[in-house]
Amino acid sequence: MSFVNEHQLRQEIVEIGRRMWEKGFLAAADGNLSARIGPDRLLITPSGLSKGFLSPDQILRVSLDGAVLASNHPGARGLKPSSEMMMHLEAYKQRADVSAVIHAHPPLAIALTVAGLPLDADVLPEVIYSVGIIPTAPYVTPGTPDGQRAVSELVKVHDAILLDHHGTLTVGASLTEAYMRLERVEHSAAILLAARQVGELKRLPRAEFEKLCALGVCARQNGLHAAASEELPEALVQQVVTAVLKQMGH
Repeated sequence: MSFVNEHQLRQEIVEIGRRMWEKGFLAAADGNLSARIGPDRLLITPSGLSKGFLSPDQILRVSLDGAVLASNHPGARGLKPSSEMMMHLEAYKQRADVSAVIHAHPPLAIALTVAGLPLDADVLPEVIYSVGIIPTAPYVTPGTPDGQRAVSELVKVHDAILLDHHGTLTVGASLTEAYMRLERVEHSAAILLAARQVGELKRLPRAEFEKLCALGVCARQNGLHAAASEELPEALVQQVVTAVLKQMGH
């Protein structure tokens, strides 16, 4: 795995944080971004600051066990890493292929979870192909270790996760990839909410869904979503969430 220049990565975190704020994926001090700078080191955004107005020297260095590392950047003095850092660390520990993690609060995606609706798996072809099935993690108190446990199993195979009543978690081989998945989730939520307002969802035929899955990200998710099942993909999502809850003792 190769890593980009740290200075360049700091600039990219600031730029993508600003873009997220401009698009309304964040408000106030919401959300957090992180990226690998080595096998056991990360850059992560600080707690309590708007991601739309960060400077590169405010980005913190942390180890994979969560320890804040020394920095020569004066802007980082006195700052603490995001309260959701453990959720980021869990993604990196579970996935060697993940080099960036973004947690955001996109309003329409959150609205789906507040309404108790899934981000339906069998409706939008580009989602099936590029992101795959997007499950909803059970609600936990934000900023606590429960967040880490809630995503632990799901993040093993999913690149985008809805967090019940809270937001999204997207991962990628780069910050750009994790950000593009965030955009895809919110755009999809907007389409699905609009469609539900005007009528019934017209789902893709089962054969088309399976064809798209075989060509795209779903192929990697087959460990949790067996193609042999006769149930609709939405039911498969619920099976996965139920299994995770059982493993967690809920």
